[in-house]
Amino acid sequence: MARGKAATFEQQRLAILGAAALLFAQRGFHSASMAEIARACGVSKPLLYHYYRDKEHLLFDIADNYIDRLVALVESVDAARLEALPHLEALIARFLEIYASSQSHHAVIVQDVKFLRPELRTSVRAKEGRVVAAFADAIERVEPGLRRQGLDKPVAMILFGMINWTFTWLRPDGPLSYADMAPIVSRIFIQGVSGLAGTRQTTKSRATTADPIHAISKG
Repeated sequence: MARGKAATFEQQRLAILGAAALLFAQRGFHSASMAEIARACGVSKPLLYHYYRDKEHLLFDIADNYIDRLVALVESVDAARLEALPHLEALIARFLEIYASSQSHHAVIVQDVKFLRPELRTSVRAKEGRVVAAFADAIERVEPGLRRQGLDKPVAMILFGMINWTFTWLRPDGPLSYADMAPIVSRIFIQGVSGLAGTRQTTKSRATTADPIHAISKG
């Protein structure tokens, strides 16, 4: 394929992904048809099928491309070789920055990946696992000892619980932006984590076999 044609193909593909992500976020994966996606993208249905053979592979490409961007973001923050606290703050700020510009893609990741067939879903979840592991590493650097107690990944998931659903309530025309929220999230989370590594020892004796933190850490 000539370079010009290749560039045009890629631009069209990305435009399709963006329009489809917006439609999925607004209507849900199951409610959107390929005909509606084609109309939203401003292309014919046959042309849409030239890019994607079915709706599931379109969903997978949206998710896979978005997770690749998050993995690249983690790698770029790692490359800066920051001290522990600035490193975690940078991860939080950069993730909220990308969430702000990719709300539809993020909504698809949170709400629709579960509809993928197992092998495609596993591929996306494996990349998500790399992102979670990177945050767990960053949190362990800030509060050493969490990993030894099996708390590094559960605490990372608490952080994602704080930021992953911002697309449902943080509006572009609201009083606070994603950039405004970044230092607030960092302050709340980091102050909450401070000293946490010492709490597992005192609470372990009260934990039962159904202890959810223990179950998560073992998984």
